[in-house]
Amino acid sequence: MNRVVVTGLGPVSSIGIGVSAFTDGLREGRSGISPIRSFDASGFPRRNAGEVPGFRPEALLRRIEPARWGRSSQFAAAAARLALADSGLDPATVAAERAGAVVGTTSGESVVVEAVTAQQVEGGFGAMDPDLLRQVPAGRLAHAVSTELELAGESLTLATACSASNYAIGYAYDTLVTGEADVMFAGGADSVCRWAHAGFFRLGALTADACSPFDRDRSGILTGEGGAMLMLETLDHALGRGARIYGEVLGYGVNCDANHPVAPDRASIAACMRAAHRNAAVKPEDIDYICAHGTGTPANDSVEAQAIFDVFGDRVPPVSSIKSMIGHTMGAASGFGAIAGTLAIAHGFLPPTINWANPDPALAGLDPVPNTAREAGVRVVQNNGFAFGGNNAIVLIGAVE
Repeated sequence: MNRVVVTGLGPVSSIGIGVSAFTDGLREGRSGISPIRSFDASGFPRRNAGEVPGFRPEALLRRIEPARWGRSSQFAAAAARLALADSGLDPATVAAERAGAVVGTTSGESVVVEAVTAQQVEGGFGAMDPDLLRQVPAGRLAHAVSTELELAGESLTLATACSASNYAIGYAYDTLVTGEADVMFAGGADSVCRWAHAGFFRLGALTADACSPFDRDRSGILTGEGGAMLMLETLDHALGRGARIYGEVLGYGVNCDANHPVAPDRASIAACMRAAHRNAAVKPEDIDYICAHGTGTPANDSVEAQAIFDVFGDRVPPVSSIKSMIGHTMGAASGFGAIAGTLAIAHGFLPPTINWANPDPALAGLDPVPNTAREAGVRVVQNNGFAFGGNNAIVLIGAVE
């Protein structure tokens, strides 16, 4: 059975594009929240989101034509291109069929769907642009990565919503562990869109200006967007080419309780943590940092914290949420968490939870790394990802021994 390591990181986020900028954003506790520009939000009481400013796909992509692909596919392909560049891998040294892509998403190409729907409403079915219709299938997110990087291996899009990137990393991990591939690109991508913004508003889950996970007065999420891709390869393959290794994917756990459409389930989340620990052969006391799902809603943060207490007892490691900085990037969320956790190991720091002001008495014992990044030795990171319908996925990343 192969060991699996992280050798390339590709963040396209509201706090920075590329490893260096994203790392600086995490260290600085930078906020990527701004007024929504991608659609007319004037009719909404809540008008902020974590959009990626200055995203120019033509500056990052080499093979695919941005105009022929939706924004989420552009994010996925650009993030994968950055991860490849960061890895230093010469693609010509890997057989195309031994490299693949797994991409998680929530909304897919909903921006495109909204555009063709508007055309249909205005002019009937005949008014729908065929070029836009070709961009609609969510499966094009993984296809965009494979096309951009000329991969001929596994190409799969997973739509398990807000935990989808962790599902993708787990799928890619299994593909590498079993020897079906040498290199895999895994993560997620999503775009800020009207329907997701409207949906979370109707659920009462949107906050106004700032997301404040684990704060006593937290009041909801802010939607976000971007692409978060990790290049994974077998340890033997990485060592054979003299690669710089960030860390090792130790294992993962997934479960689905299907208990409620939107409410998280404490027992199921705790069970997912324990399953991930067993798969990764780690104990709770081995974990130095938890990159939380941490949406900033009263319900999620309370249930997630209580599940952590159930599993970790009186030895709870620091728990922070980068959603306070970049918003809830939906299917890309746990991909960004995996990148942040990997950087924590590689550079010895804990990303902060910004916008935190008041301790919640119900969460006493939880250290949210408030407002300022903290230098720390980090050997093992737990990256949490939870989604509607009880789709839970947790990935463990560790320093390479």
